[in-house]
Amino acid sequence: MLADSFGREVTGVRVSLTDRCNFDCVYCHNEGLGDTRGPMDPRGHEMSADDVVRFLEVAAEFDVDSVKLTGGEPMLRDDLEEIIERAPDSMEVSMTTNGTFLPGRAEGLVDAGLERVNVSQDALDADAFRELTQSGAYDRVIEGVRAAVDAGLDPVKLNMVVFRKTAGYVPEMVDYVAEQDSLQLQLIEFMPELVGKPEWAVDIGDVHDWLAERADRVETREMHDRKRYWVGGDGGESDGSGGGMVEIVDPVGNEEFCANCHRVRVTHEGYLKGCLNRNDDLRSMGEMTKAEIREAFRETVEDRVPYYGEYMVRDGEGGWEVNDDYVEV
Repeated sequence: MLADSFGREVTGVRVSLTDRCNFDCVYCHNEGLGDTRGPMDPRGHEMSADDVVRFLEVAAEFDVDSVKLTGGEPMLRDDLEEIIERAPDSMEVSMTTNGTFLPGRAEGLVDAGLERVNVSQDALDADAFRELTQSGAYDRVIEGVRAAVDAGLDPVKLNMVVFRKTAGYVPEMVDYVAEQDSLQLQLIEFMPELVGKPEWAVDIGDVHDWLAERADRVETREMHDRKRYWVGGDGGESDGSGGGMVEIVDPVGNEEFCANCHRVRVTHEGYLKGCLNRNDDLRSMGEMTKAEIREAFRETVEDRVPYYGEYMVRDGEGGWEVNDDYVEV
């Protein structure tokens, strides 16, 4: 297993299969690349299924044991099932999707080897959902979540980005998940450094405090030092685990989050990325031969730097500034 100079072992990879998407969410950062989305038709610069599988085979050589498939919208790839089926047996395969294509495909994805899924859902109201996603597909997403549950995907996590336009929907979403044994909720802090619109940011600490008051049990995960809250339990479980699980992903300004990062990312064009927040560390895997992938993967891991606390450091006035030690001149 490879580790960077800060002792962070890389155990997972996050692979974007396309930058195409049938939604146009107002908060989208497209895996940190910015708004590069284009036409819905497949384009030649996307990694082929062979490229993706070849990369995963090399990652498995370094004991990487999980892959998250993302986009854009990964289900726009007609060869998605093939990619999942051909992934190394030693890897847990999960996916993040907007859910609109899960009806009719969820069972096939499970048969191919998909184990977990995250579905983006920022509101439980069709009009609010339309405003946030620029899409009228609310009913289709609800149907997709149901299809994922029926297909046996476990857990099915709902991803909700928390910012000015969605913060008021958090209590309703938490109650909804607390009543659904098959669902979990992931509240994701809005990242203005990737999207802009700093005026949209909210204090995620307030959400933590609100959940802590309601929770029957609180747990801290090693991955990214994340907090999990069990809400709405009926007391029937001796360990307090009854009810819905709500997890907060809060990277902004969070040195502990970055200190516990274990993932490397791959763009749809076949570039390795050591940090979501950075695009000055993109590294090509060349013609995608296994030798080229190995070399690029080793170099990417070796050069990984915690974003907050190392790449970005305190400026003495409570803000953050770039640490020149990690910027190539």
